Amino acid sequence: MQPAGPGQAGVVALRIAVIGAGIIGVTTAYELAADGHEVVVFERRQSVATESSFANAGVVAPGYVSPWAAPWMPIKALGGLLSPDSAVRFGSGTLGMPGWMLRFLAACTHSTHQLNRRRMQRLAIYSRERLEALTLVHGLEYDLRKGYMTLLRSKTDTARVSKGLPVLQELGVEHQLLGPQQAREIEPALSPHTPLHAALWLPHDLVGNCRQFAHAIKSRAQERGATFRFGTDITSLVNPGQRNSGLRISWRSPDDAPKSRPRGEETFDAAVLCTGQVPAALARSVGARLPTASIWGYSLTAPVRQRDGSPDPGPRSGVMDERYKVSITRLGQRVRVAGIAELGTAADVLGDAPLRTLYKVLEDWYPGAAELAKVQHWKGARPMLPDGPPVIGRAPLPGLWLNLAHGGSGWALSCGSARLVADLLGGRSPQIDPEGLGLERLR
Repeated sequence: MQPAGPGQAGVVALRIAVIGAGIIGVTTAYELAADGHEVVVFERRQSVATESSFANAGVVAPGYVSPWAAPWMPIKALGGLLSPDSAVRFGSGTLGMPGWMLRFLAACTHSTHQLNRRRMQRLAIYSRERLEALTLVHGLEYDLRKGYMTLLRSKTDTARVSKGLPVLQELGVEHQLLGPQQAREIEPALSPHTPLHAALWLPHDLVGNCRQFAHAIKSRAQERGATFRFGTDITSLVNPGQRNSGLRISWRSPDDAPKSRPRGEETFDAAVLCTGQVPAALARSVGARLPTASIWGYSLTAPVRQRDGSPDPGPRSGVMDERYKVSITRLGQRVRVAGIAELGTAADVLGDAPLRTLYKVLEDWYPGAAELAKVQHWKGARPMLPDGPPVIGRAPLPGLWLNLAHGGSGWALSCGSARLVADLLGGRSPQIDPEGLGLERLR
């Protein structure tokens, strides 16, 4: 698969606004600019990938992409209320979102979960192929490593994961269920003292630095003419309803920016909303209510401990602890531990219990691997719809397109989502079936 090039046959060049410069917005800007469109990216922060994409797990693992709404999640959710070590936690704000919770529980049936999992994994496989093509063609560097392993501590963990293997087989995802010794041959630094019943090995899945990739692909988008406007809020999107009038977009500096920053209004042929959640100021303009919720994730990042004459103590690529839903990934000379699904808490409250879980999982599998005196903690939102898949396609407002709500799989789905929306907007047949990814799924 080759990246699209400017002026592709059958694509009419348009002036397009991309709203949001996280990993979804940056990859969307690249694909549209590569098709020959005039692209302007609006971002309220001062750089790309400063929120959900800043210090995420760094995992591009189609074999592991799955809806949070699953048959076993209500039990895990109950565990989140009872156990401080649960991978799922609830804050007091959860009481204010009963509608989202009811829709989430309704999507936890076996049939709905399997349907949405197929949708997400189909997109994730396409996205990984797209990412690898972009990496090869442009020589991108972002601490990329190949191979991802799910660590199964018990028979129960193994049985639960084994139920999903037929879906991987159906979608052509190469995988292998390994015994403990085989797993440790691939990841020799795994602690021999932590019980390991089995491991699911996904040799073609990837780990890397999402933020570095975002900056690299932003540069390639700029080379193709894309313009980035940082420190800019979109305050309204209006279609005047006149023929060939386009979208009228109003913008200003955010509230925390200097008062001297300008305001403005411009007209575009189309716009793509890539903000994760729909900002309150734009909700009416979008013309559709998207029931997203912020599922907060945590990470810690620290340098790998170097010992003269000793083997490397960290992971070679990436692993996931199935019981705690915590990943440990190698990013150059650093190790990142990420996970937890926290609902109904504040953005600026860094919980002690989630961080303790991250430290525990790191110590269980790679004791002494990181220089924890130099650790960095992070908490970021993962805007998610109750049933799991993102929304990609037309909005009710003429000229507006949506590419948002990717949840915890933003980077894993980003390159495929960007190419898909660029094809749909350009009037071309996409390379994958977009069934179940549009707004019609939520009606």
